[in-house]
Amino acid sequence: MSMSLAEVRFMFERARGLIQRGLTSLRTRGWQASWERVKRQFARHTPLPAEALYLPANVPFAAFAVPASSTPSASIIIPVYNQVEHTLACLRALAAHPPAANIEILVVDDGSSDQTGQWLPQLQGLHYHRRASNGGFIAACNDGAARARGDYLVFLNNDTVPQPGWLDALLGTFSDYPEAGLVGAQLVYPDGRLQEAGGIVFADGSAWNYGRFESPEHPLFGSVRAADYCSGAAIAVPRVLFEELGGFDTRYTPAYYEDTDLAFAVRQAGRQVLYQPQSRVVHMEGVTSGTDPGSGTKAYQLRNRAVFEQKWRAVLQQHAAAGGVPGAAMAHRRQREILIIDEVTPRPDHDSGSLRLVNLMRLLIQEGAHVVFLPTSLQYAGRYTQALRAIGVEVWHEPWCQRPARWLASHGPRFSSVLMSRHYVASEFMPLVRRYAPQAQRVFDSVDLHYLRESRAAELINDKALRRSAAATRRKELAVIAAAHATLVVSPTEKQLLARDAADSRVEVVSNLHQPATSAFPFAQRRDLLFVGGFRHPPNADAVRWFVSEILPRARQLLPALQFHCIGSDPGADILALAGQPGVHIHGYVEDLQPYLDGCRLALAPLRYGAGVKGKINLSMAHGQPVVATTCAVEGMHLVDGHDVLVADDAQAFADAIVRLYGDEDLWQALSRNGIENVRQHFSLDSARAAVRAVFFAD
Repeated sequence: MSMSLAEVRFMFERARGLIQRGLTSLRTRGWQASWERVKRQFARHTPLPAEALYLPANVPFAAFAVPASSTPSASIIIPVYNQVEHTLACLRALAAHPPAANIEILVVDDGSSDQTGQWLPQLQGLHYHRRASNGGFIAACNDGAARARGDYLVFLNNDTVPQPGWLDALLGTFSDYPEAGLVGAQLVYPDGRLQEAGGIVFADGSAWNYGRFESPEHPLFGSVRAADYCSGAAIAVPRVLFEELGGFDTRYTPAYYEDTDLAFAVRQAGRQVLYQPQSRVVHMEGVTSGTDPGSGTKAYQLRNRAVFEQKWRAVLQQHAAAGGVPGAAMAHRRQREILIIDEVTPRPDHDSGSLRLVNLMRLLIQEGAHVVFLPTSLQYAGRYTQALRAIGVEVWHEPWCQRPARWLASHGPRFSSVLMSRHYVASEFMPLVRRYAPQAQRVFDSVDLHYLRESRAAELINDKALRRSAAATRRKELAVIAAAHATLVVSPTEKQLLARDAADSRVEVVSNLHQPATSAFPFAQRRDLLFVGGFRHPPNADAVRWFVSEILPRARQLLPALQFHCIGSDPGADILALAGQPGVHIHGYVEDLQPYLDGCRLALAPLRYGAGVKGKINLSMAHGQPVVATTCAVEGMHLVDGHDVLVADDAQAFADAIVRLYGDEDLWQALSRNGIENVRQHFSLDSARAAVRAVFFAD
């Protein structure tokens, strides 16, 4: 396929943007830090290979023990009818990789004639129940449910091999999604191909296993997703809800469509039916009932489809007609699909911009959208990619996406909106979005106004070259704003600036997004000072250098035991060298900030230039940790000196504010309470909900 004009233009704009940003980085960061950024930008990482499936060895029978608890939180119910070798393989897998959750395992024998009744009673910890007569799959499941003691019922076919971690992922979904009423696992064939990523039901009652025969690692099937149904081969449901719904409907006896019917009943009760890809289960499809719909138990599938269609006819009228293999558009047909494009996958434990973007995705999902994320680096980001998938974001990366233009040509028609984050990303992708997603609303997320930050840095250090670079950034950023249907900024100050510089453009404020927390430790149990900020951001490096050289020595004159903890990824040699100063601790990246947010008495934001809203301030205030900051740092944050925060701009005044607040418990308590309330009013997910609805959900 030859390159389109839009793709050529995209490659040109990307090259030009990289050159301009590289020159700016050289001026502000120096060649060593800039070279590190270049290496990170162009590094290529192969996605993690598909995990080797665990399949227990087929060995002669010998008794073994299975996990068992007298107070189970989950009851695994395995209905069986002969096929003892498969049952043993399933139980061996459960024994080899026991879950963290307390469980009981109930095997309901529906009248087996093989060695099932001889061997299974010998397994330690197993609850084995033999029914008086063969009644079929549904009767066995309902019988097991009546005997279960766990808060959750987990129905598991005996021809399955659960993979390590499967049950904890399945049960964890109920905590992550309080409205979940039924959660199904990702089913794979023994050869590693995907068997089912949740199911789709058509208007005539027929169904399709979404993703069948695809790779289980494919981005389309890697995120938590609402499904029409999930196969009863591996599903979990709260026991109380199952009982309220009357269990599996016996009109489908002996089997087939009982799981689909249960999913529809769960949804009718106001709960969600979710597919959980982190719960992986190998399923030997057809072992128990065969695959021929014209004979055996499988013959009931056609009959029960008619029964199901008649029962749910009114609901099925809202479903699509059968035809062809359903794709992503069918899987998310009830939702607005929103594409978000940024340079890299957000790392919310590294920088405030990432935390804001992840919480914006959460908010969009809460409002009913399906969110798709495309990093322009196309890199698989390990746990950060998986964290997005866990909240329901469809994340793309290599090798599934290798050329963004081709990907947009294929997927562009799906989206009602495309959000492009940062001006250099938006300037590259705007022409592609115009061409391949012309129906989509183009939204530019400035993160912070780069030209404002760069111009302030130029003034601070009186650099003519940086002034010219800031002017070029201004032209580029304003051009992107003009091309967008809507622009998001993080503060009213930036909105006011654009009212002058981009008067004809629609601008909405969606600021930093945090979830207020209760302060863990009181004043008396806290000590020391805290700064949090990544050092790829030049204003943070300048702030720490200024604080250590000019402010901290003044404060330590009155508080000689005062210690300063500096946390942030990618500190340069100049920052690391500051650890030699009295009272200075340079920690670099810290995975868990909680001990510092809970234990340090004060947080600091000694920024001398910058733009946007400072996540470090929001983060500390959200945890009840009072802040001392500069005027630049608190700009546009609805903060009042002495009420929410202490503000000082010269070194002596900043040191005096630290000493004052460090020793005044009443003032500390007042700023702590008011800071949490400020976050709740201006920087919580609820505070941004109206703006998000206006931009992304208005008809």
